[in-house]
Formats: sequence, C-alpha cells, structure tokens
Amino acid sequence: MFEAVGFLAVKLGVIASDFSYAGLKDKKAITYQAMVVRKVTPERLKNIEKEVEKKRMNVFNIRSVEDSLRLGQLKGNHFDIVIRNLKNQINDSANLRERILEAIENVKNKGFVNYYGPQRFGMGRKVHTDQIGLALLKSETVKAVKLFTPEDLDDPVNRAKKYFLQTEDAKGTLSLMPEFKVRERALLESLHRFGVTEEGCIQAWFSFPHSLRIFYVHAYSSKIWNEAVSYRLATYGSRVVEGDLVCLDEDVDNEQLPSSKVHLVTEEEESANTYAIHQVVLPVLGYNIQYPKNKVGQWYQEVLSRDGLQTCKFKIPTLKLNVPGCYRKILKHPCNLSYQLMEDHGIDVKKEGSHIDEATLSLLISFDLDASCYATVCLREIMKHDF
Repeated sequence: MFEAVGFLAVKLGVIASDFSYAGLKDKKAITYQAMVVRKVTPERLKNIEKEVEKKRMNVFNIRSVEDSLRLGQLKGNHFDIVIRNLKNQINDSANLRERILEAIENVKNKGFVNYYGPQRFGMGRKVHTDQIGLALLKSETVKAVKLFTPEDLDDPVNRAKKYFLQTEDAKGTLSLMPEFKVRERALLESLHRFGVTEEGCIQAWFSFPHSLRIFYVHAYSSKIWNEAVSYRLATYGSRVVEGDLVCLDEDVDNEQLPSSKVHLVTEEEESANTYAIHQVVLPVLGYNIQYPKNKVGQWYQEVLSRDGLQTCKFKIPTLKLNVPGCYRKILKHPCNLSYQLMEDHGIDVKKEGSHIDEATLSLLISFDLDASCYATVCLREIMKHDF
C-alpha cells in the first residue's frame, strides 16, 4: 500500500503525506479502499489512469471531497478468502466436511480472541517493527533507524541493508537499494542529506508520513496488548473478575471507546456475575488510559518497567507523535459469515453431493470484521493453524 501511495505521489507531483486513508491494507491481497489526496484535481488523477494500470492498480470513483480521511475512520472490512487444498490436522480422523462445519460454527457462536495479527508487526523474521516502536518511544532515533535489520537472505534489499549497517554510508546504500523499496529509499535520502546523527535521524523519520511513523509505535503497543490478553485469559479464564475493565456501550467500534464508557468491575459485580467475558476490554498503551486493578494491571506495570517506560509520557514531541492509547475488546465475532465448499476447479460440493478426493477441497469463506480486527486471527481460530 505504501509503495502504491509512493508511486501515485511521484506521478501527481505531491508527497506521500498528502494522501490520507482510514486504514492500512494487507500486502498479500487484492484490496480496495477510499483515499483522499490533497492539492490534486479529479482531472489530474484521471490523466494518469493508464500509467496506474501498468502497476496493477485501478483508481476509480474519482471526485472532489471536503475533508481528508483519518486512520480508524471506518466501520470495518469485508473479506472474501479462499483456502485451498484442505486437509485434516495430523491425528484427526474426523470427517473433513464435518470438521470444517464444526470449526466455522464454533467461531460464529463463540468468537475468537481479538489478537492483533502478524501484519501489524511486519512479516520479515528480523524486521522487529515493535522494537523500532519501543526505540522511538524512548527517543532513541538512531537505534530505531538501525533496527531496519537485514534478514538472512542474499538479495539486493538485504545486501543494501547489510552494507548500511557496516558502513553507515547512506549514499552508497541508496545506489544498492532497489527502486521499489520506497520507505527505505526515503529514509536513506534523508540520512544522506542530514547525516546518521540524532538530529539527522529525526529528520529522516520525517521522510515517512505520520501514519507510518505512528505505525511503528502502534506495533509495540499491539505486541504488549497481545501478551496482556494471553496473560488475562491464562490467569482468570472466561470469568469476569474484580478489577477487570468492561465496556458499557455495545455499539462502540473497536478501539473507539471513550474512558467514560469503561467501567471497573467491583467485588459485588463479580459475585453477581453482572458482566460477561465479551464485555471485557484491555488498554492499548498510551497517556489517556486506565489499567485493570487486579493481577493484569500489575502485569502491565512490570512490562513497562522491563522495557524502560516507567516514566514514558507516550508523547514524542521531536517526531510530532502523540499516543493517547485506547481500549480493545478481548473477544470478537465475525459478522455475515458465509462459506462454500468447492472442488479446486470450482464445482460446489454441497450442491453436487458427489464423493470426491478430500485433498482437492477448497473453502470460500466470506465475513465482515470490525475495524482493527484481523482476518488472519479469525482464520487461525477456525483452522487451529498458524500462518
């Protein structure tokens, strides 16, 4: 998505931060989304349609609007996913079709743990986006730049990264870095201009749009949230206990919950089973949140201390980043879930009713998720399988 924005910016004669959007899209998918770009007329955008198509992109529904978009300004996402070559898990002798039906109904009725998905952290094994975010929160901007570490692969991108870590030669690295690595090249151009110093690295971070600078900080707070929900469920299970935080407004979207709608569970409410597990929320780190007042709250404080953030204000003035935090429900349900079992060449098995080799089965599954929920996490719960 960032590559697409970078390409459009060059063609339109604007910069990446002139684009605004409601959410970040997956790299490995065919995705659609609304975007707003400032300082560009509809005619100018229509003039580059042919060039855009060469990049396997389409721009459509072009019109003038009054305002920019902001991250989080969406109700949710719709997914159509095909899972091919279906097989039972090892040592599972159940009928495959029955197992698929059972797994889908289970998630439909019980929901899934609302973890942040792997896309939130970058898919590379050595690209520790959360560690970059932690370094930024501690104002360690040089360290944050150097955490764009190479993976153990011998390709042009990783050769360029290795060269930079060994030499800090931004200009030389630029000549090695492929054109399509828009983010890395923007960073290197700034480092070449301003130097690999604290001040130079601050300037380099401003070569990224705000949405990308905050992405790294969110990666860190998301990783902590994932660990927190695992700890919460391991410690208390599905009981709602004293000191838990619950959401009092069922209609509020994921992560849009104001503090006034978050309630601290009392001892009496625990005894009376006043609340259900689907109402429990956990805080995503920031300056405007409260913590649970039980073992989970203690766990948060220990983690902040471990990571050197005991005194962190979650504001980074040098990078113009403010992190108010938010609350996130620990369980979510997919909506409008439908599915279809097919043979690989597209015959609907349920309608045909014929016996076929189960290894050739595919599953087409469609569902809606609230904003900031992950289809990969929902699928992992259905399939009981990591990606």
